[in-house]
Amino acid sequence: MASLNTLVLVCLAYVALLFAVAFAADRLAAAGRSTWLRSPLIYTLSLSIYCTAWTFYGAVGYAARSGLEFVTIYLGPTLVMVGWWWGLRKLVRVGRSQRVTSIADLISSRYGKSNALAICVTLLAVTGVTPYIALQLQSITLSFSIFAEADPGSIHNETTSVFWVAAGLAVFAILFGTRNLDANERHHGVVTAVAIEAVVKLVALLGVGIFVVWGVAGGIGPMMARIDASDIGTWGVDRGRWATITFLAAAAFVCLPRMFQVMVVENDDERHLRTAAWAFPLYLLLMSLFVVPIAVVGLSLMPEGSNPDLFVLTIPLALGQEGLAMLSFLGGFSSATSMVIVAAMALSTMVSNHIVMPIWLRSRGGGLSVSGDVRSVVLMARRVSIAVIMCFGYAYYILSGGGAALASIGLIAFAGIAQILPALVGGLFWRGATRLGALAGLIVGFGLWVYTLLLPGIGGGVMSPGMLESGPFGIGWLRPQALFGIDGLDPMVHSVLWSMSLNAAAFCIVSLLDFPSPLERLQGAQFVNVFDHSAGPRGWTASVAQSEDLMIMSQRIMGAAEAQEFFHAEALAQGSRRALPDPTPAFLERLERKLSGSVGAAAAHAMISQIVGRSSVSVEDLFAVADESAQLLEYSSQLEEKSAELSRTAGKLREANDKLTQISLQKDAFLSQVSHELRTPMTSIRAFSEILRDTEGMKPEDQRRYATIIHDEATRLTRLLDDLLDLSVLESGQVTLNMSEGNLEDLLDRSVAAALTGADRALRVRRDAAAERILLRSDLDRLGQVFINLIANAQKYCDARDPVLTIRVHDAGGQLVVDFIDNGSGVPEDFHKMLFEKFARVGAEKVRGAGLGLAICREIMQRLGGDVSYLAGQDGGAFRVSLPTRHEMAAQ
Repeated sequence: MASLNTLVLVCLAYVALLFAVAFAADRLAAAGRSTWLRSPLIYTLSLSIYCTAWTFYGAVGYAARSGLEFVTIYLGPTLVMVGWWWGLRKLVRVGRSQRVTSIADLISSRYGKSNALAICVTLLAVTGVTPYIALQLQSITLSFSIFAEADPGSIHNETTSVFWVAAGLAVFAILFGTRNLDANERHHGVVTAVAIEAVVKLVALLGVGIFVVWGVAGGIGPMMARIDASDIGTWGVDRGRWATITFLAAAAFVCLPRMFQVMVVENDDERHLRTAAWAFPLYLLLMSLFVVPIAVVGLSLMPEGSNPDLFVLTIPLALGQEGLAMLSFLGGFSSATSMVIVAAMALSTMVSNHIVMPIWLRSRGGGLSVSGDVRSVVLMARRVSIAVIMCFGYAYYILSGGGAALASIGLIAFAGIAQILPALVGGLFWRGATRLGALAGLIVGFGLWVYTLLLPGIGGGVMSPGMLESGPFGIGWLRPQALFGIDGLDPMVHSVLWSMSLNAAAFCIVSLLDFPSPLERLQGAQFVNVFDHSAGPRGWTASVAQSEDLMIMSQRIMGAAEAQEFFHAEALAQGSRRALPDPTPAFLERLERKLSGSVGAAAAHAMISQIVGRSSVSVEDLFAVADESAQLLEYSSQLEEKSAELSRTAGKLREANDKLTQISLQKDAFLSQVSHELRTPMTSIRAFSEILRDTEGMKPEDQRRYATIIHDEATRLTRLLDDLLDLSVLESGQVTLNMSEGNLEDLLDRSVAAALTGADRALRVRRDAAAERILLRSDLDRLGQVFINLIANAQKYCDARDPVLTIRVHDAGGQLVVDFIDNGSGVPEDFHKMLFEKFARVGAEKVRGAGLGLAICREIMQRLGGDVSYLAGQDGGAFRVSLPTRHEMAAQ
């Protein structure tokens, strides 16, 4: 039986091998002989960082407890890789073009280099990943415990083992994860070590699987029989959980800091995705190939109550396969260590760039070019961050006590990390997404995840049973696992449903209500249209004297040799013979990208701003200026629009005032005219009636003449009073329409005869009898009144030597139109607006009348559902009477 000491020696030898591989890879990369390190195979194997100890050990335990539901853990990443052309390709292109250092850096860069947003993502990632790190530490400790139980003479303390494992992994991550300051430079040593570990854990799992199928079960046939007889072989699908966990696995594959690190930051060539799109799903298939056989054999072979998570290790040990058990241990050890190293490295970059560095920058009020070594500060911040993150994982393991809480933390962590997805996807595909929208979505989603899943899931009395059953303060609809009264859902499905949906809703709603800053719009265009163009200059300008300050700052961040080489290359590219390049906008943009690989996009932007602006200007200050400028432009545009609207209103008021003035003048003229119209006939009537009364012996012919004058003047008075009464009735709406059917031709015949009877001069009328043979249904008397008025007006006002009136009937837009056009000079243009007003008269000095005819015509036509209007642009005076169709008139 292999002793625990032997196992420790094997682990140390294995770790030493990883150190040697990582060191050699770094040396080869530094020497420029890293061709094979940049191969698609290494890139694909590095993606196996997704398969942690939770996957290596836990997949078997998952299958033993939940059947085939474990497949969802592999299905999500497979779907993402198969659809790489639509999502991952864009993500990798953006990462390379923007030189992002982490997923927090990418989110920050997309939304206007917002450091507040980067801090939010960093805190979320640390919160979600720290328990996951503790889970890896627990898996290593449990593996040691299995060997310790098999070696009675060994002394094993779990707490001590976890401490030394955490310390060793921290040292490895510090040595090979912070050798270069530029986080955008490839960590060839770490990536190569991860690739080696990917092969080890695959070989280990396949070895145990082959042994179980052919060494224990006796071949494929007997193994299939065992599976069919087991409960695991029962095909049962909980659609809600399957869909939810598949979604979480896919989201975690993209959003986990360690996955983003190897998939985006460590990507050397975008074309590697083409190979990984089929090679990595194949790797996942091989990793899951023997999960069910191992679970089935473990349930039947191991004693009741055995931990199914450790079947991969306990089955070989129980059957005396010590070498295979050792290989299996190394596979699980590789799964855990690779995840912890890369996760700590990625999280340390996020913590140092977005939390430590901004605090340090604000404390350096004198500017970056004066004193201080930024390079040493950043490196120290990352190393300390790795140590602190490992301490967090260790502390979480100690405080939780291990057990079931850690065993279920994998999916809980996935649900937490998935809260980044709406802001990430929205930033890549929606230009309208804003910083406040992303921040609102993250806060809402993260809060709901903590309340509905994290706190109820970690146990330890954090959330009391009473709160779970009745809700806080007895509010039932706020129960963490039955939010808003929706009960009966699986806790995982329930939490993901509410957290993701409200996260996305808050993101979209706030983005739609918010107005993005100019920098947000610029970054949004570069992210969404990354395949159309690369990021361009931001419009920075600087003086030649500032080039030296930029050089000093760059040396302290990148190192003297690298900074001098970069500045010299830029000077040569500009065709300059000087040692320093001109600080053009394009150069400043490239310098910002170069620095962002070391300290993050937000910090790099602030550093250059400090020097270019000759003052300590923070990113928030720049955003405030940009927002204020955008608001001023928006307010200016609104003021221009309001001014134009006020101008239009003033014009309408002037028109209304002119119209009222004309109406007032017409009213005065009307009163004068009415007084005249009433006084003249009354005077005649009075005078001639007095003659008839006072003159005796008057001749009969004189009596008849005077009586005729009195009759005519009385008729004139009656007509004026009838017009006034008629208009009053029409305007009050008290008129009663007498609808009847008749022929338009006959109606026009009667109207022409009535209007021209007794006329002072002849008016020739031209008509088209064929076009007038139309059946009408209307108030024919009222309509005839309109026709008579228009014909009489033409007879009175047409000033042609040979007056001619043309009556034309035709269809226009579904309406029956009757035009009355004479050959006179028409109505003056300045009188068109007043033509149908009461008291208005054209040529009042020549023609007698009160000016009520056209006003009466307008009121009549409105009551009949039609209209009467003046046609400008004709050869003479022209009026149009529009009648509704026969069907419409019948409905009046």
